[in-house]
Formats: sequence, structure tokens, C-alpha cells
Amino acid sequence: MNTKVTDTIIYAGVDDKTIDLFESQYVVPNGISYNSYVILDDKIAVMDTVDKRASDEWFANIEEILGGAKPDYLVISHLEPDHSANIARFCDKYPEAKLVGNAKTFNMLPAFFGKDFADRQVIVAEGGELSLGAHTLTFLMAPMVHWPEVMVTYDSKDKVLFSADGFGKFGALSTDEDWDCEARRYYFNIVGKYGAQVQSLLKKAAQLDIEIICPLHGPVLKEDLGHYIGKYDTWSKYEPENKGVTVAYASIHGNTAAAAKKMAEILKEQGEEKVSLFDLSRDDMAEAIEDAFRYDGLVLACATYDAGLFPCMEDFLAHLKSKTYRSRTAALIENGSWAPTAAKQMRAALEAMKDVTIVDKTVTIKSVMTDGNITDMEEMARELRAALGR
Repeated sequence: MNTKVTDTIIYAGVDDKTIDLFESQYVVPNGISYNSYVILDDKIAVMDTVDKRASDEWFANIEEILGGAKPDYLVISHLEPDHSANIARFCDKYPEAKLVGNAKTFNMLPAFFGKDFADRQVIVAEGGELSLGAHTLTFLMAPMVHWPEVMVTYDSKDKVLFSADGFGKFGALSTDEDWDCEARRYYFNIVGKYGAQVQSLLKKAAQLDIEIICPLHGPVLKEDLGHYIGKYDTWSKYEPENKGVTVAYASIHGNTAAAAKKMAEILKEQGEEKVSLFDLSRDDMAEAIEDAFRYDGLVLACATYDAGLFPCMEDFLAHLKSKTYRSRTAALIENGSWAPTAAKQMRAALEAMKDVTIVDKTVTIKSVMTDGNITDMEEMARELRAALGR
């Protein structure tokens, strides 16, 4: 897939629609793109390689773009294998090309390839520049967005930011889908832990005149950049993006599921416009995490299991904590036939997170939901919505 980003910047990446799980954990029904770019100038720079799953197609793309020319540089934005897998093969194929990275890049490189390519290193630091001719590349360090060696590159000629994994999304480029949804799921599950570092990068980017963003996954962004940057600003500040409530449940025999579904109905009846419902045993965990961060309200419903939490709820809470869940309001429903303890443990997990408010009312179900439980849920829904300012 060789398409022009500008007259002298050519897309060289590859769609992968055969992959089922990205990073062996995220469902990608529409695949993923591994993005790479070639800057044609007096000196030629290739911006990153691709995953080993796409090696042959990528090299074919590079050869077609080069048309017999030889690249002078390979810029390494990020060493994660879906972007770096072909560095050694690239070096073998183009023995005169130099590798451009920062000190952390080259400290980590031997762990992947068994050698450091010391004679080919061009080490850059914050604000460092590389002239290709008409194009001058400026390098900005972006540590922990989302690995320590990550850097982004700004091309002042065409006003392009090569943003590494920033502004990426799930989905192959050949798939026409909404950016926000899959970029949000990508962000919170992959980059979300590092909001402070994303904020630091956004401040650096604000000093640049950017007209195009070229990420390592997902489409090249050329229009309405304020929308995409605004989303990243909101997400990385851990601010709710929309008013709404995510109801996530962990049910063994279906009784807790029935209560969660009833709670979702009650919230809608009381005027809540956006209510998302997740069966944590069956639904995509990454999507449940996405919506938990998207909305300002959260209801957790869980069966007691071995005097603890049903495992998928425990997993969900661990994911929330690891991604720095904060600044939300939650309510709790527990179920237990003889000794319900789920609410106590869910409360403790949420209290360990920052600025999470938990409403006082808790609903306890003894096996099967009763009319009294429904009345309690109605009260809890009112309390939750009041705490949310609605």
C-alpha cells in the first residue's frame, strides 16, 4: 500500500487482517496496520519497520518506493517488535544505511538482535536535528509513551509529526470505521497508564506547526487535528469524555447478570442517556475498560466466589488500577447466597484508586433478585446520578 502523504513522504506500511489478538490480548476484528514511511530527499530516510508478520510485503513496498535508490537512514521511533522486527534484515539489505535513535534506543537494541550496530548509530537527543536536504527532522523524546525509548519526529518542511504509537488506533487502513472508538480502546488499554507522559508530549507538540500526524498504527491524520489532539488531552488527563454509566457485571449462574441488566434499565428510566452494559465473562475486556474511562459513572455487580470476587471482576479491577482509573463515581451491587463479601472487596479495590467516589448505598442480593432489591437499586441509581450532578 504505497500512497503519498505529501509529494516527498510516501506511506510504506502494511495492513494485517489475519491477526486475531494484537499484543496477544486485544481483539482486533478489523485487523491492524503497521505503519512505515519513506522521506525522499537528497538523503532518504525510512521511518520505522514493521512486524515480522508483514516483513515481505513491507520490503516490497520499500523497494518500489525507492525505485533502485538506497536509503541513507532508518529512524527508530519505538523498539516494540511490531515496529522494529525488521531492523536487522534492513541493515543486511542496505549495508550503507545508518540507524537513527536515542541513547535508550541503542541501549535496548542488543536485547532484540544480539548486537548494537555500533558502527551505524546516529544518536540523537531532545531537540536534535537531522538534515535530509529540503527536509529537516527534529527529534523529541517521549519516554513512556509507552516505552522508555520512544521518540517522535517533526519534519518542518511538510509540517508532519511522526508520532510513534501516539494517535494510533486498532483496525487495518482498508477498513472504514470511526476513529474515536478504536483509537479510544487502543489508547486506554495500551498507553493509558502514562497520562502524565502524554501530557508532557502534548505540550511539546503544541510548540510545533503541525498539519499532518503520521502514527505507527491507524490512518494518517490530515484534517481537524484539533479533534484528535483534544481527545488525547482529555484522555491523558483522565477526565470523563461523556456523561454516562458503565455497568460491568461478573455473574456465575445468571442471577447477578439479571440484576445488572435491571440496574441498566433503571438508570435509563431515571434519565441516563448513555448506559453501556458488559458481561465481564464474555465481552471484550478492552472495550469494557474503554467505556469505564469514557463515562463518568460506573456500576459494578459481582457474585461472591470462594469468599472473594468472581475472577473476571477481579481481573477488570486490576486492569482499571493498572491503567490509572481515577476521577469517577461508582456504585456497587453484590450477590452471595450465604456470605456476600463482593461489595467490601470491590470497594477496597476502588478506594485504592485516586479520586474515585463510591456512593453510600450498596445493594446486596441473596441469590435471586427480589422486589426489595429492585427498590434498593432504584434508590442507589438516584444517589449515583445525584453524585454525578444529574
